[in-house]
Amino acid sequence: MITVTFVTSGLAAKTFSLQCETGQSLMQAALDAGIAGIEADCGGILNCATCHVYVREPHVRRLAPAGGSEQDMLEFTTSPRRNASRLSCQIELTEELDDITVEIPESQT
Repeated sequence: MITVTFVTSGLAAKTFSLQCETGQSLMQAALDAGIAGIEADCGGILNCATCHVYVREPHVRRLAPAGGSEQDMLEFTTSPRRNASRLSCQIELTEELDDITVEIPESQT
């Protein structure tokens, strides 16, 4: 189990820290926990950009670079793309990502 912290956006911003199983995607962990703001319209098959997150340091540097397909899908995010933008369906939770914090953009669609 690792700790994952989700920070929501907007006027009712909240922070949620969860214990999550390794081996699953960050998107699936968010969906399982009912975290608002992760839409995941395609179910994690890299066919939309509705699981967009901003990964905070130092963990953004620990992730493998986004592949070409993820880079392409990041062009379609509703919220502004940043250097730390990733699709949560493409982030596999590993021990190295313990204590990762991600911000959920204000809008996914």
